[in-house]
Amino acid sequence: MSEQLSSGVRPWDLVAEGYAATGATVLAPFAAHALEYVTISSESKIVDVAAGTGLLSVAAAELGAEVQAVDLSASMIDQLVAAAADHPAITAQVGDGQALPYDDNSFDAAFSLFGLMFFPDRPKGFAELHRVLRPGGTAVVAAWASAAESSLMRALFGALVAADPTAALPQPNPRSLENPRVFDAEMRAAGLLDVRIQQHTVEVQYPDAAALWESLTRSSANLAVVRDEVGEEEWQRRTEAAVDHLTVTYRPNTPLRTTALFGIGTAP
Repeated sequence: MSEQLSSGVRPWDLVAEGYAATGATVLAPFAAHALEYVTISSESKIVDVAAGTGLLSVAAAELGAEVQAVDLSASMIDQLVAAAADHPAITAQVGDGQALPYDDNSFDAAFSLFGLMFFPDRPKGFAELHRVLRPGGTAVVAAWASAAESSLMRALFGALVAADPTAALPQPNPRSLENPRVFDAEMRAAGLLDVRIQQHTVEVQYPDAAALWESLTRSSANLAVVRDEVGEEEWQRRTEAAVDHLTVTYRPNTPLRTTALFGIGTAP
């Protein structure tokens, strides 16, 4: 969603079940793309930082990699462990991406998809990715581009405003990783070399307005907090208003686009 999200654990605990149920629609294509930046073999050892429910971890294990997955949210790790039940090459644990529980020079590749962007201390997060990489290893970090550039996010926030007039599309934040110059500078400051920032856009579509709303709201940590705070009765009122809005504004099975920035760098 946006970097306005609190960096605490609670939002991610609240959203973990819904994230596992519906998040793959948008996130799985980005996980698959992230793995294209690295050559994966049965000899590969990778770490998935802020791993969430494990979409990248599972995809990497299916390519033969040995995977260490870490996330600050115990509820996310519970979902990951369930998803990885058939993948013994995945080891998951609760841990902080700003202080990874691994030795120096442990991994051939280090990933963080839409996680490091929320860290209170992003430079420490990048530095930790560098620390645990072997010389020549690759770091791959994904962060959302500006929500204003995403027809998917514009559709969602249009529905949110219909349900709650105080809601608004997040404003561009030039100090965040949605700014390619900031993204590049922070990776280089961590000591990574050959840094490049690349855009990747995914298209998704939904059979109807209700499916769009359900998928996006159940996988949003921001909105999981809102739902918890306003209570079920008010949330259902907002849902009805939002779905009514989307029924008018969204034509079923119309593609919606969302864009991420990928930062790729190499450990010296």
